[in-house]
This record gives sequence, structure tokens and C-alpha cells, in this order.
Amino acid sequence: MTDRMNVESFNLDHRTVVAPYVRLADAKALPAGDVIEKYDVRFTQPNVAHLEMPTVHSLEHLFAEHSRNHTDRVIDFSPMGCQTGFYLTLAGTWVYEDVLALVEATLQDVLGAQEVPAANEVQCGWGANHSLTGAQDAAREFLARRAEWSTVTA
Repeated sequence: MTDRMNVESFNLDHRTVVAPYVRLADAKALPAGDVIEKYDVRFTQPNVAHLEMPTVHSLEHLFAEHSRNHTDRVIDFSPMGCQTGFYLTLAGTWVYEDVLALVEATLQDVLGAQEVPAANEVQCGWGANHSLTGAQDAAREFLARRAEWSTVTA
């Protein structure tokens, strides 16, 4: 694979990464000077394991809602189609350790949640497709390996 592709993750050799991890995937300076950063928050080992869709869906809702209690700089938290992780998009330039602290604090919130926010047919396009237990199990496993989050490749 020698040609660079437009999508950053398509240029990442998924065979060399070691999940779980949090890595800066992209940073862009916008025309007005604002900066956005996109982080790859990888829960499972690519091509080896994945999160089930109700778990992905619930983590998306829980993280998107609770992360905003810790900062007003969250732009988006979106699932990867491969179901191995998420993209966390943040406004501004971040210190990496502060990103890790945000992820950690938010996943602690997930563990304490009593319900998945907006998991209903009024606020969600597939309100029945959720698993609070699955989301909490995935968060617990990710948090248990906190010391490994900074290591992206073996």
C-alpha cells in the first residue's frame, strides 16, 4: 500500500495497532484560525474483536451526553463503522493527558449511569437498539486497561 488515501484511518495499518488506545488521528486549522482535533478512541483490537451494535449505540449516547458535563469543547463522539471504537472530535488544541482525563471521567460516568440518555423513539432513530449493560461492560474493560491507552502500536 503506497498511495496515500484521503481518509486518515485508511492510511493506518490496523494490523500494527494494539487496542485499547487513544490517539490523535487528525488536527485541522480552520480558515478562521480555529482548530479541531479528532481522536481515535479504540476499544477493541481491529479485525479480532468488535463491539455489538447495541453496545456501540449506547456508548455513543452515554459518552456524547456525559462528556459535555466535563467540557464545552466536545464537537462529536461518533462510532466507527467497524465497531471497534469511536472518534472523539474536540474544539481547540488539547494536551494529550487532558484528553485521556476527559475520556476517563466520562467512562466513569457511564459506569454510574442508570439509563441510556435519549434511548426512546422520540429522541433516537432506533430507540430499542441499546444495551446499558453492554456499554458499562465495555467502559469497565477500557478503564481497566487505562495504563495502556497511550500505546498505539506494539
